[in-house]
Amino acid sequence: MSKSLAVRPGPTTGSVAALLDPSGLGPIPAIPLVPEASLKKHHIFIASDQRFKAAARLLQALYREDRDLPAGSFIDADGKRKRLGSSISRQAGRDGGNFLVPAIAQVVHRELVYREIGSMIDTDRLRTNLLSSMPLTFNLFGLLKRDLALATRVMAELLPGFMREATAVLFEHSPGRGNPTYTGDHSAFDAVIKGTSPRGSRVFVAFEVKYSETLQENPPRTFSERLTEIAVSSDLFVDAELSGLWHNPIQQLFREHCLAQSMLDRDLADVGLFVLVAPELNHLAQDAARAYGTYLNAPRAGHAQFVNLTLERVVEAIAAAGLETYARLLHRRYADWWLLDGELALDDPTDPFVDLTGTDLTAARAAADP
Repeated sequence: MSKSLAVRPGPTTGSVAALLDPSGLGPIPAIPLVPEASLKKHHIFIASDQRFKAAARLLQALYREDRDLPAGSFIDADGKRKRLGSSISRQAGRDGGNFLVPAIAQVVHRELVYREIGSMIDTDRLRTNLLSSMPLTFNLFGLLKRDLALATRVMAELLPGFMREATAVLFEHSPGRGNPTYTGDHSAFDAVIKGTSPRGSRVFVAFEVKYSETLQENPPRTFSERLTEIAVSSDLFVDAELSGLWHNPIQQLFREHCLAQSMLDRDLADVGLFVLVAPELNHLAQDAARAYGTYLNAPRAGHAQFVNLTLERVVEAIAAAGLETYARLLHRRYADWWLLDGELALDDPTDPFVDLTGTDLTAARAAADP
């Protein structure tokens, strides 16, 4: 049975909701099933995309078109180069086009220069792939890196009472890749915010960020023995030997949660949270998070707690912390799903007998009932 958490995100105020939804449409009821014709129109049809990823790819293509950014390309299975509307050209990437404001592009440049030893950052993907969670991570937390007072306010909105002051924001962070003192593997967090609690304790929040990803990540060929030791000794899990923990879609959460626990065990902090951030309507990521919760014991002192936050909630916290205009940019790019509804022109009555797959229903009915 899933256990309730001792740390919960703060509420969304009516003013913040109105700020991000000025038209008052409210949340979209479901991610639309985007027709193949619409995907091809924007040069983003990928046959293997699941429903959410196809919709997110379209939202990113619309963002690129709005900003007049040149499209990128890829090599298909036949060796042919094809345009890809959910990416930007390498030159546009070098110019910072994947980041919402120039200040974040500056943060990214510095982070790449001073990246941690062993850090696995795909710079081309970071700069040119609009759909990737890597640029999303910097767009969410890059300004917090530049302004720790802002980071403090965002944490106060997001996790009330947990962090009195933010003291550092780190990207692609691990306390020691491959070091058996920790998990003995190369797991790392997308971002970590360190600080102090209202009582002066050393605290951290370690983030794993997903956008269109489903948590069906390639697992390690072998799991380290140290990972097994942490899983058993920490008492984080109802049963550390349950096979589901070691397989997709849960194994990445399991590895990183153990990494967060190892930071507490090695006295790098007094209290820590491991937080998944994913869009509310990315149902595969949300299903994985709920499934992971069923493996966890009730939180207690000394445990690195797991918290599942929606991307939308993080954007709301950024708005409530004072960056209203920037939060609108984040919402528009990553979470304004009503833009897809407008793109699909569902209110257009000109062709009512063609369904979303492009099938002529009139002809289909005639064939079925001559």
